[in-house]
Amino acid sequence: MPDTDPLTSVVPTRWHAGYRPRAGLLRLRDSWVALVQIVLAASASFGIAHILIGHAMPLLAVTVTISSLGLSRDARPSHVAQTVGGMLTGIAISELALLFLVPGWWELAVVLALTLAIARFLSPSPQFPIAAAIQTAIAFMLPLGQFTGMRILDGAIGGVMAILVTALLPRNPMGAILRDARAVFGDVDRAMARLVRGLRRGDRLRSERALQKARELQGPLSAWATSLDSGQAISSVSPFLRSRRLELARLRRIHDAMDLATRNLRVVARRAHYAVEDGEPREEVAAVVEEIRRATEILAVAVDDVSQEQAAQAALRGIATRLDPAALAPNGRIGDQSVLASLRPLVVDLLVAAGEPRADASHEVPRV
Repeated sequence: MPDTDPLTSVVPTRWHAGYRPRAGLLRLRDSWVALVQIVLAASASFGIAHILIGHAMPLLAVTVTISSLGLSRDARPSHVAQTVGGMLTGIAISELALLFLVPGWWELAVVLALTLAIARFLSPSPQFPIAAAIQTAIAFMLPLGQFTGMRILDGAIGGVMAILVTALLPRNPMGAILRDARAVFGDVDRAMARLVRGLRRGDRLRSERALQKARELQGPLSAWATSLDSGQAISSVSPFLRSRRLELARLRRIHDAMDLATRNLRVVARRAHYAVEDGEPREEVAAVVEEIRRATEILAVAVDDVSQEQAAQAALRGIATRLDPAALAPNGRIGDQSVLASLRPLVVDLLVAAGEPRADASHEVPRV
């Protein structure tokens, strides 16, 4: 008998075992516009402070620009302005402190504590005091400028440049929004497919997995909401993205309806999980869920192609008009009819996502 069990033996790994070049290339593809934006804005800030104002080393102009723009998914102008405000607060406190203190370890501690307290009082954002403290530390340790207020002027140049670049050279938000939307619809499709298999086979484990998948939809939905918020905020200030406002509003309507639809999907999955505890297959219920899944696939295509909304509405309307639990499962058990009843609000939300007014969508399902 071998000394070690091959199933539990130590497997040697290398430092690069978990590194995936493809993932890095995808990150680079998604961020190249932001990288160019940061480089251009930081270079312009340095040039303005150095050439026009004559500051020999405008470090704060560059650091404020880079930190304000960043690579965050949420590039809303309000967030950029908030970060700029925090940094300028930190620089201003440092400038005032240097009128009375000489840079040293305990003096830095006092100034940092004061900055964090003031910044936390001024803003509920947790990033605001951190941004202020970082700039306080840099400004407090740097040599004094050529005149009083030189460094806060540098910071203001960097902040203004960051806000201008956000508005005049915006990151196109559509790529991230559409990727997030596809991720949500992909997860919805997988949850429904598992639910169909669980109902057809009377498989409690598959139904439980469907419920788990439905519960995991909140993360992708939140990411989609963040990218939508950022896109709509940028389009409201950027003249180059005004043409996207109607499309962004349409995608917002789809997101909001899908948010409600996924909540109802969790209810459906939970009831189905309870219904299949007896191990009996439920082909009739599974067939209805499969129809809804296929209609949702058409709706997913409509995210990129608005012309498909009519096809999605027609498919969902055809399902909605038949969603009478008593008619679909006249001899069904209470659990079956409970699942079918929970499909009604789900289909209504999907119809709204496809562009039908909620009042009209609600009247598509028969009265019970």
